[in-house]
Amino acid sequence: MKATRREFVEWAVASGITLGVSRIGAGQTAVTPPGFTAHETLPGRGKWTPEFGRIDGVAKATGAKLYASDFRAADLPGWPSETSHALLVRCADATHIYEGFDLARLSKIARPTVVVTADDVKRAKIRVPAFYEGDLFCPAGKTPTYLGQPVALLIFEKFDAFDQARLALRDGQFLRFGKETGPVEGSNYGAFRFTRVAGPTPDDPDVYSPMQAGWISPGFLESSGRPIWKPLPVAKGGEYVKGATFGEEIRKGLANKDAGLLVLDREFETQSVDPVFLEPECGLAWYDSSTQKLETVLGVQSPFETTESLAFLLGEASPAFKPRVIDAQFAYVGGGFGGRDHTPFPLYVTLAGMFYPGHAVRLAHDRFQQFQGGIKRHAFKMRSQIGIDRATGKITAFAADHVLDGGGMMNYSPSVATVGATGALGIYDVPKVDVTTVAMHTRGVTAGSMRGYGTLQTMTALETLIDEVACALPMDPIEFRRRNALPPGGRIMTGHAFSVSTRTKEILSKLEKHPIWRRRAAEKGQAKPGFLVGTGVAIATKDYGSGADCSLGRVEISPEGRISIHCDAVEMGNGIGTALANRVALHLGGRADEVTVAQVDAFDALELVKTGDPFTMAQAAQDEGEKNPRWVPEISSPTSASIGAHVGTQAAAEAARILFRFGLWPAAIALWGIAPHDPRAKQSDEAYWQDDILIMTGLDPLPLKKIAAKAHAMKLVTGVMAHAFSRWAWAQATFAIHGESWTADIDALAVRYGDDGFTRLSRSSVAFPPTDYNRIGVAFSSRCGTLVRVEIERATGKLRIAKAYSALECGQALVPEVVVGQSQGGFAMGVGYALLETLPPFEDGPGNGQWNLGQYRIARGSDLPLHDLEIEVLPPLPKEPPKGMAEVVMIPVVAALLNAIFDATGHRFRSLPVTQTMIKDALA
Repeated sequence: MKATRREFVEWAVASGITLGVSRIGAGQTAVTPPGFTAHETLPGRGKWTPEFGRIDGVAKATGAKLYASDFRAADLPGWPSETSHALLVRCADATHIYEGFDLARLSKIARPTVVVTADDVKRAKIRVPAFYEGDLFCPAGKTPTYLGQPVALLIFEKFDAFDQARLALRDGQFLRFGKETGPVEGSNYGAFRFTRVAGPTPDDPDVYSPMQAGWISPGFLESSGRPIWKPLPVAKGGEYVKGATFGEEIRKGLANKDAGLLVLDREFETQSVDPVFLEPECGLAWYDSSTQKLETVLGVQSPFETTESLAFLLGEASPAFKPRVIDAQFAYVGGGFGGRDHTPFPLYVTLAGMFYPGHAVRLAHDRFQQFQGGIKRHAFKMRSQIGIDRATGKITAFAADHVLDGGGMMNYSPSVATVGATGALGIYDVPKVDVTTVAMHTRGVTAGSMRGYGTLQTMTALETLIDEVACALPMDPIEFRRRNALPPGGRIMTGHAFSVSTRTKEILSKLEKHPIWRRRAAEKGQAKPGFLVGTGVAIATKDYGSGADCSLGRVEISPEGRISIHCDAVEMGNGIGTALANRVALHLGGRADEVTVAQVDAFDALELVKTGDPFTMAQAAQDEGEKNPRWVPEISSPTSASIGAHVGTQAAAEAARILFRFGLWPAAIALWGIAPHDPRAKQSDEAYWQDDILIMTGLDPLPLKKIAAKAHAMKLVTGVMAHAFSRWAWAQATFAIHGESWTADIDALAVRYGDDGFTRLSRSSVAFPPTDYNRIGVAFSSRCGTLVRVEIERATGKLRIAKAYSALECGQALVPEVVVGQSQGGFAMGVGYALLETLPPFEDGPGNGQWNLGQYRIARGSDLPLHDLEIEVLPPLPKEPPKGMAEVVMIPVVAALLNAIFDATGHRFRSLPVTQTMIKDALA
């Protein structure tokens, strides 16, 4: 079944530029050149789709072209036959004035055809989107803002010239620098304080909380740019003074000498690391000046944001650089981990195409360039104070101060700071909390979104501190965690309760009963001569979602019973295509014959519009916006924050439910010969699928193909597209379908009858989550606990992970194999973070352009317990929906390893990574 669609959809017009977003390989027609059709991104249209397993598994295993790095111009319909190549030149000095470059060292055959600098961008009147504020290229005469900042874009007509230049220029010696200025000083990216004082009992309202009073930030800074956290006796910042006063009282209580109170005050430091996705960033761009159309091929986590950014970039450009149309095509992403969510890389791909019109230009990082220019994980410095009542073993108060290194561009630093802060209490129930956090500008490589998103850093510090508390009391580490665990319905540090299940004690029981834990003393006593054995435990919670998450889904069925699904979520190794197919199959019986992802142009019939920022808009603005039946707070959001299963499949699932209820079910009723007034006609909830056979007690089973043919013949609903929005709760709306009122967790709907086109249905009512929910911070959460047993050789400090076990809960697992795979990958990433990976922050770090996997050590098979890692996924609770889990499975691994190292050596390490040399020195 071929989806009907326009070449591009006019879903937005920005500065006079028509925008289109499409999926590579989607909507190809009979005139598509066969060379590309043979490599069409999958699945469907005659391609064999497996009944079980990954929907994209066959194509990946057989080497089909899926990723942005797979494509060249010759693979793309209508593009030029040859591909030109671009090279970003980045600076390795951020303390001297940049004075330009000299390409004389290049041979004549390796000279670029086009050179783009800051002056060229300025003359072309090209703008920088607000999110990427700063200079796209450092102008001559200025000190670079950060190490790795681009200074020029070189474009080569032929690959050989590009390749020779790439190697010749790698050392950066052709860049000229003048007077030393020291690093550029910049304001901090954001500073926040989260303070909560609980009421006398859990049922009483809080005395003070961010949920009640709003989020607060200090209004005064030191000369260094760091905030002044103490409340100053001035009128300015009254709201801050109120919260800060409560916070200082909490800290004063922790500082008092009270014999009945155990107080620990510790510092912890984490490092910068690279996401090391398998596919470095890559893209293609072609600007046809005769038609004024710009086409791009990109691999990102945020297609909608990327396309809007490209439109802003060129929206006010001079005529030669302002396209009439931008058609952005998005490929699979070869690994993301957050590092391709709001990356500036597509801006440079676009510039390469615009400055060499008529030529298809490819910009692709090699691993050196990815280290130098790619987004990194934030390094954290943390101080934590915790108070525990010795008599009860209950935590009474917690205070912490976090300082993040955000690098040279703001990116997501304020958000990472707040998520890390609001996650700093982990699973624990603490009545008095005060956490400050500030993200600093430095000359380092930009830090942004990465798996764990701040909570990896703060919960690692927390879980090692909790382990130290348990030893000091002394109390069994699992019992101490159980005693202080936040109960279901308990309030977190923002003053809000999680709105989903929290199965902490169930996971703790799993950990406690596991042989790794039960045999810890015996294994320590039976250690081989010259070896030390230790066992560690940790547990974590991780929110999923961002507070402004969207889902676009379209589900159709052909007269032959073939099912197609289209969505805007991105495939980046998370198995979203398979999750979609499996979730839709719950409603339609059959597994999809075609699934396309990373699409926005398949939903034009919804005619969606948006205004404002969903994170900051006032309630009055939302109330005004929703008067327009096409208005939504946001149209499409990045595939990040573990939203794949929960958000990415939501709209398609609701669309499938409607397709069944108003298409397949009435067709089945007709086939069974049941009259409309028969009570059984209203009992659709009692029917169920066995494979692709619909079963209803007392009636003949019906095959899906027969039902689908009848639905088309009767002109019933055979296609549904929907939009869903979540601000820690789903928006709900009511629509009239076939004269019946239908309410669902969606806010926009269009349907197709028979083979007709889609028709938008206006909602009769809508309820968007209140804008005050932005104060919640987190409301959706998953849990994971980890045990590890390590063996350490005394003489060398070499560590081996002997056994490991992780127990997690993620609601309904749409693709259980992917859940286990994500857990295994998260374990490996946790090992790398805890023991191996590190990037120096400045001149010796990746910004110097000399880093590769030779000196950056990631976890290998030899570092992992390949045959001794057990993953247990808790079965879902009754009616529990899918939950996000890709981040939480990494977090407890790090602290469990550190706690195991302490158990073996008696030494607590408070900075990462804990290397073999560090262990050897501690044992000396």
